[in-house]
Amino acid sequence: MNIEQQITSLRNELREHNYNYYVLDNPTITDFEFDQKLKQLQDLEKAHPEFHDPNSPTLRVGGEITKNFKTIPHTFRMYSLDNSYSKEDLEDWEKRIEKMVDGNVEFTCELKYDGASISLTYEDGKLVKAVTRGDGFQGDDVTANVKTIRSVPLQLKGDYPPLFEIRGEIVLPFEGFTKMNAERVEAGEEPYRNPRNTASGSLKLQDSAEVAKRPLECLLYSLVGERLPIKTQFESLEKARQWGFKVPTEAKLAKSLDEVLAFVNYWDIHRHELPYETDGVVVKVNNLQQQEELGYTAKSPRWAMAYKFKAEQVSTVLNQITYQVGRTGAITPVANLEAVELAGTIVKRASLHNADQIEKLDIREGDTVFVEKGGEIIPKIIGVDFTQRDPNSQPTQYISECPECSTPLVRSEGEAQHYCPNAEGCPPQIIGRIQHFISRKAMDIEGLGGETVALLVNNGLINNYADLYLLKSEQIIPLERMAQKSAENIVNGIEASKQIPFERVLFGLGIRYVGETVAKKLAKHYKTIDALINASEADLVTVDEIGERIAQSVVSFFASEENLTIIERLKSYGVQLEISADELANQTDTLNGQIFVVSGVFTKVSRNELKKLIEDNGGKVSSSISSKTNFVVAGDNMGPSKRTKAESLGVAIISEDDFLEMIGF
Repeated sequence: MNIEQQITSLRNELREHNYNYYVLDNPTITDFEFDQKLKQLQDLEKAHPEFHDPNSPTLRVGGEITKNFKTIPHTFRMYSLDNSYSKEDLEDWEKRIEKMVDGNVEFTCELKYDGASISLTYEDGKLVKAVTRGDGFQGDDVTANVKTIRSVPLQLKGDYPPLFEIRGEIVLPFEGFTKMNAERVEAGEEPYRNPRNTASGSLKLQDSAEVAKRPLECLLYSLVGERLPIKTQFESLEKARQWGFKVPTEAKLAKSLDEVLAFVNYWDIHRHELPYETDGVVVKVNNLQQQEELGYTAKSPRWAMAYKFKAEQVSTVLNQITYQVGRTGAITPVANLEAVELAGTIVKRASLHNADQIEKLDIREGDTVFVEKGGEIIPKIIGVDFTQRDPNSQPTQYISECPECSTPLVRSEGEAQHYCPNAEGCPPQIIGRIQHFISRKAMDIEGLGGETVALLVNNGLINNYADLYLLKSEQIIPLERMAQKSAENIVNGIEASKQIPFERVLFGLGIRYVGETVAKKLAKHYKTIDALINASEADLVTVDEIGERIAQSVVSFFASEENLTIIERLKSYGVQLEISADELANQTDTLNGQIFVVSGVFTKVSRNELKKLIEDNGGKVSSSISSKTNFVVAGDNMGPSKRTKAESLGVAIISEDDFLEMIGF
């Protein structure tokens, strides 16, 4: 494969794994393997910027998740962390940091506890909200359940800020987990498999009294808010302890990378002595102003890195290879394994990725295979034990027809996967498109989940997402596991989705390569669906970060009469297919096309508010100064190296007041 084909192959593979993990809740590879592939893609994209794709898995965080409890948006996004697995990874990270910030860099080292991430909000010292991580943008409100965890303070003490959030991990200590399982076995019930899943599942129990019976703990590690009275990460841990939070005492301030590595090496050996599950070490830049200067990528903070301990490995028998069809028609081969315990979970399935991977490893039914997983439940076959192979076994013959609709499969040049081209008639594709439309980051239809969508399609009630808006509760009630109340909730949720903003509707349409970020840019640029429909490829590629492949995909989508019919129906039902007047009122083209870098500490508006003002007025925020930068907005304590670079490039340096005057704020 050439470079472009390699990049395309990796992107497709990683998108499928994102979907399996976040939507299906059925991850099929280890997080180590996922991170290695992501790193490989990042390196290729960095070396070959001509193949840039704003919807690449390296730029976002993929994913849709199941909804149960009330959905609440996070005031401050809960990012995931970049992972490292070697000394070299950490050294490369340190070099990137030193190029971006001024002054000496120190680090806070903390153990990475394996539990369920949580965000707690406190107002005037009282716990008012507890929300799961969810997809990072929004999560589930589990306040009632979290209040039963005794290590979570309901009322703080000391000199706490009036409003802030604190992030942490809900964990189940080994001792409590063992006791719970002993009680379950004595009662004739199946024991729980591992502490992490048990802790996570506990947060979703309907009865908080049941949660109270479980010996859960909440370990806190990150304060979040505007203008908090702290200057370093290590200080924030000490403050949180003073306010009454349970903050692990193992955290250490490291003055050099050598001290970081010493911490990592110590805990790689001694982690088994801890009362909780751990799967690594989190290393953070200690100085909070340096953290702000470093900022974030689309996926993770640049100022933090998770060092993961080595993955576990077992062998088992591959009984059968089956094939799944995704919403885009992509075919994914799946290894159905003899059940085996791996790191506290029972593994029965693993992804085989594509035909090339099967051929490369020479994987066959009946083989004894080696399976590996990292800190999460994402197994991957890494090889075959050829000494155990039946001498009469035959090489795997990849399927030539869709397993669902028998349509002959196609494989385009440069594509790693085979596809079923029967988009309008293949049931998993029809169901998958509707599931994407209702997902959390798109229409977020309360009460309607993936299984219900499948029921509705299989019972002939809907065939595309526009059909949802004609559903009546009396049609839904006869379905399996449905009742009057749940049917009414679905209909009400569909009605409420008519208020979802245009950019999320556009994402929900499922146009290939149009993810959240691209949908936002297209919505902001074109403002109405009609303007977007009429856009040519030549017009589309002039939009910020829109390349030829995305432009071709958008034009192709709107060239379909069936898609246009569906869009006209959505319009007639009142779905938002243009930017609202209120939103337009807050946007101008005053800064159109101009690139800003924000540096320092500000007094009249926060750094995030300043960035939003730039974007709302047509400008673009960049994390680093280059010859393309038009302005640097300089606050207090701006780093001298940034100032020197701006001056050497002739970039205008303006104050916070200068900027606010520029936009008439």
